[in-house]
Amino acid sequence: MNTRMYQSEDCKEIIELFYNTVHSVNAKDYNEAQLDMWASKDIDICEWDKSLSEHYSVVIEEDSSIIGFGDLDINGYFDRLFVHKDYQGGGVATTIVDEIEKYAQENKVEIITTHSSITAKPFFEKQGYKVVEEQVVERKGQVLTNYVMKKNLMIK
Repeated sequence: MNTRMYQSEDCKEIIELFYNTVHSVNAKDYNEAQLDMWASKDIDICEWDKSLSEHYSVVIEEDSSIIGFGDLDINGYFDRLFVHKDYQGGGVATTIVDEIEKYAQENKVEIITTHSSITAKPFFEKQGYKVVEEQVVERKGQVLTNYVMKKNLMIK
């Protein structure tokens, strides 16, 4: 497993990983219409590249293929964390969280916030994140439940 920083050339592969992960791993907690809204086939590659390039974005590779990625914005918002369906439970997400939190601490970010899916909530709880609020988000006529979660990095 190789950990490195995001590069613009990664964007297409990352979007494919995102789409496939949402439509397979999250299918146990969300219906097909919700999954299609969350991860549609028409993701704007330029918008994603801009966002990932502006954020602190980490990529994990195995045999030259991207198997996971995550990103943190300048305000401490942990925007995305996705791991290839075939690598779930193998420590990839934990490696990404560790890298993100290390960077956050080095840059004096005291609290990290994320909006976790139902699927990812137990993982984030194991990493020390606490549910602040359950929320219902409506997009394109679909309603999704997720959780605002926070972790205070100053508490050891």
